[in-house]
Formats: sequence, C-alpha cells, structure tokens
Amino acid sequence: MRIVLLGAPGSGKGTQAQKLISEYGIPQISTGDLLRAAVSAGSELGQKAKAAMDAGQLVSDDIVLGMIEERLQQADTEAGFILDGYPRNLSQAASLDALLDKAGKPLQAALLIDVDFEVLMKRLTGRLSCKNCGAVFNRYTSPPAVENTCDKCQNELYHRADDNEETIGKRLNTYTQETAPLIEFFREQGKLLSVQGVGEIDDITAAVKAELKKIA
Repeated sequence: MRIVLLGAPGSGKGTQAQKLISEYGIPQISTGDLLRAAVSAGSELGQKAKAAMDAGQLVSDDIVLGMIEERLQQADTEAGFILDGYPRNLSQAASLDALLDKAGKPLQAALLIDVDFEVLMKRLTGRLSCKNCGAVFNRYTSPPAVENTCDKCQNELYHRADDNEETIGKRLNTYTQETAPLIEFFREQGKLLSVQGVGEIDDITAAVKAELKKIA
C-alpha cells in the first residue's frame, strides 16, 4: 500500500498515520523526519540541507526528493509506505510521480482527511499542552476538568504563542493556495480517497480503513 496523506494543519494526519502504521505494518515517511535525520547523520544530502537552512533558505525539492529516494531503498518500504508532508504543491507532485515511477513504486492513492476551516481554527487556537507529561487538551472541544490544569499529572497547561488566529489563518491560507490544488491533481488521476476528519478518532480510522479497502 503506497499512499500520500493530504489535509490542512490540524486535520489529524499525524494521528491517523500512526494508526495506519500499526494496522498495516508500513512506515510513515515524513519529510521533516528525513531532514532532521539526514542533518543529524551528516550525510551528503544532510550537509546540503543544513547549509540551506543555516542560510535561511528553504531546502530545495531536489534535496528532499533525494532523501525520499534513499528512504525508499530501505527494506521496510517493500510492502508500502505512507508519505506525509510531501508533496506540498503541484510541481512537487509531478516530480514525486516521476521518482516513484522510476523506482517502480507509484502511488496507489492520496487520502484526504477533510475538515472545515472553522473546525480547524478551533482545534488549533484552542490547543492546551502539558509541559510535564505531553498531554494535549482543547479549551473548546476537550477542556481539562480543572481550568489550565492537566487531568493526568495536575501540572499547569500552556498555550503556544503561535496558536493564535492570525498565525493559524496564514497557515491555512498557505494550504489553500499551495496544497489544496493537489486534491484535484489526484482526483484527475483517479487516486483520490476522502474521509471526514471530524468525530471520534477510532471512527475516523474506521472510515479511513474502509476507503483504503478500495486499493487493497
């Protein structure tokens, strides 16, 4: 099973990716993780990526694709993979298609976790986290029993400074302009699958698995 996850920030891609890893025994390939690992290892691509980041530049698509290509050569991708965080625009999607076709591992589906922006805004601006145990709450949808206090360890919760309407709005606008066109790109290829990312996590997972049966 070779899929890419699509969805706006806060749609729950990361949560569902973890569920799919457990269910299907295939790895998640996150470009963020690949970059961090390559920089840490000091590989040739990692050194190029670090040079770009140190200069305040975006890491080029060629470098990211090179990292994906190297990752696909590892044995655990033989049964499939879950791509997360790439592609982010139409140009990257075309380059990724060419790379995967060359590797004999073309994408079978793009899975969209669809959530209304109003819901995403509440999810992201209402997020409360515990520095002690890492538990996450939401002042709108899943508040702690005692205000600003973690249910699990009773430590104080904090709200990230960048979880505000202005910053979140910019992230969502970037997604709309650059990443949302991928939905139509994969629809035209006949590879688009879609679920509503609202409700209980296990219910969303069940809907995801039902969609993935179409390519099993």
